[in-house]
Amino acid sequence: MMKYLQKLGKALMLPVACLPICGILMGIGYALCPATMQGGDIAGVKELIGFFLVKAGGALIDNMSLLFVIGVGVGMADDHDGTAGLSALASWLMITNLLAAGTVTTLMPSIADNTDKLLAFQKIENPFIGILAGIIGATCYNKFKGTKLPDWLSFFSGKRCVAIISGVVSIIVSAVLLFVWPVVFGALIAVGEAVVSLDAVGAGIYAFLNRLLIPTGLHHALNNVFWFDTIGLGDLTNFWAGKTSADVTWDLGMYMSGFFPCMMFGIPGAALAMIHTAKSNKKKVAIGLVASAAVCAFVCGVTEPFEFGFMFLAPVLYLIYAILYGIFTFVTVLLGFRAGFSFSAGATDLVFSASLPAAQKTWLILPLGIAAFIVFYVVFRIMITKLDLKTPGREDDDADETTVKLANDDYTEVAKVVLEGIGGKENVTSLDNCITRLRIEIKDYTKVDEKKIKSAGVAGVIRPSKTAVQVIVGTKVQFVADEMKKML
Repeated sequence: MMKYLQKLGKALMLPVACLPICGILMGIGYALCPATMQGGDIAGVKELIGFFLVKAGGALIDNMSLLFVIGVGVGMADDHDGTAGLSALASWLMITNLLAAGTVTTLMPSIADNTDKLLAFQKIENPFIGILAGIIGATCYNKFKGTKLPDWLSFFSGKRCVAIISGVVSIIVSAVLLFVWPVVFGALIAVGEAVVSLDAVGAGIYAFLNRLLIPTGLHHALNNVFWFDTIGLGDLTNFWAGKTSADVTWDLGMYMSGFFPCMMFGIPGAALAMIHTAKSNKKKVAIGLVASAAVCAFVCGVTEPFEFGFMFLAPVLYLIYAILYGIFTFVTVLLGFRAGFSFSAGATDLVFSASLPAAQKTWLILPLGIAAFIVFYVVFRIMITKLDLKTPGREDDDADETTVKLANDDYTEVAKVVLEGIGGKENVTSLDNCITRLRIEIKDYTKVDEKKIKSAGVAGVIRPSKTAVQVIVGTKVQFVADEMKKML
């Protein structure tokens, strides 16, 4: 299971690599044009430029689920073929259309009268469904790419049948989700209603669950309980309506305030820990992935570029990350810091919410923020190093793997020697490659001749299990892999 999650995590790095640019654009855009977030007239060159940048960044962040569809589909396919991405897209379109609110209320009219169930299907276009569609597309590709059909159906043989099969599987999955999705969504709303009575502890539990459910998109269920008027709360709507705690039955702002120190300062602290623990030859890669994401979180509270960069690579670390949100929210509520957001808990919303009647002790963001930065940094650094977690910049490839000198510049010859050493094509069940290694699944480990493989000039041979062999080729691995695939 862990091996599968790591493969999924690596596949997600492809779409995640698209997110830093949206964070940079949106952070600069919101700073130039606060009206984009807060409302009001947009006039003047500076504001128009800001509006333009926000929309450019939003084009990716608002369609993040689609990025995951394609990224997971291609990334989890055995040979990263684009056919798997197309099949994943077909699956996504099938599921999201079959489970759209308009479709399900036609199939089951009673859902229209149930607010919770209707809300569940209104939120069906989420990252969880995107990842699920990607997995369906990749799995169908891996299993059916070589399918041979009768002559009268030969046009649909091989890769051409993958999207069709993905569509059929998606129909079945949609039928299951039609009944399962609203139950899961409704259960979360019930949990939210129970948490309300726990005051500061409840606010901490909510913040923990909010972060924990980000990968599935189910955090929307909880958000509607606490931020809007699903059960008579509306922490967000009442805060921005100019009300105070005297006008409601709870401490207004308590379900938003704890996110500010975590997003503005905690994430930069965690990002710095990732950079400091990255391998020396991969620090620039780590900086590129997490530094801009940290700036984005500080300025406008967009956290997905940071979170999706490690949640599947190191799920245990993401659990700790969610726990830290719960702890800081609990402490923040007890100390009396109150701020609200109309978009997310970034510096921009903090500045604008500070003038609202419900805002209290906003100066506490400095000591709370410093504490969050230190705690997140220390916890992340200890967890990453002690558990050897594969966060950005800490992938398995060793530092010297990028400087391998092959014995021959003829990649066909190198591939031939490696294939002979691996026991021939009859001994190979699958072939893949990462940045510097061939990753080969085999049938019989006794047929592997490491001396023969190393005669090709490769840096080394690693055998993680009886059915797996990794050959360290260096940065030219893609050319060797391509030639070997032809031989297979």
